[in-house]
Amino acid sequence: MKQQEIQNLLTNIEGFDWDRGNVIKNYEKHEVHYLECEEIFFNEPLYITPDEKHSHKEKRFRALGQTKAGRLLTVIFTLRKNLIRVVSARNMSFKERRLYNEQK
Repeated sequence: MKQQEIQNLLTNIEGFDWDRGNVIKNYEKHEVHYLECEEIFFNEPLYITPDEKHSHKEKRFRALGQTKAGRLLTVIFTLRKNLIRVVSARNMSFKERRLYNEQK
């Protein structure tokens, strides 16, 4: 799936679908607030790839982006109807930061 195809999937997004368990898990495990997850989808650059390794039951995607404060995050998400449902979020790994910087 090409970047343009993925970006086209996001054109009809109306918001986020938050699961209370994921909100708590992401904060307790990685200290990522759910609002930080949302921020990366509105900041440039945003780099999204399919997460085929974890797409068994539904298609998942990996988003690499940054918050308003400049924090570099990796957000794994799926699309449900016209909503982004965040599965997990954490700081980017070294390899992901390098990939993200190459996309700038």
